Amino acid sequence: MATFAHITPARCTQLGNALTAAGLTWQDNGNQDRPELLTYTVTDAHGRRWTIEPATSNQITPSRQASLWQAACTDPFHRSDVTSARLVAEHVRDFPKAK
Repeated sequence: MATFAHITPARCTQLGNALTAAGLTWQDNGNQDRPELLTYTVTDAHGRRWTIEPATSNQITPSRQASLWQAACTDPFHRSDVTSARLVAEHVRDFPKAK
């Protein structure tokens, strides 16, 4: 079973800061004390809603311990790689507009 000890309050703050720095509107569901239920909802510049969730332990590479987050969008369906707070925020911000 996966553990979520890698998601700390500091890591949550780091993600929030990265989303804000990327100019994205976001909110979390307040479950930092239960990271297995933690979800961030982000709206990109095109009005799409993204969900950012912590990676599970089996998704984390020991050599890339800061890569803790994964973003998903349903319109169009897309799931990012597991990556750092800064990179996941940039991924959502820079995802191209649907044609």
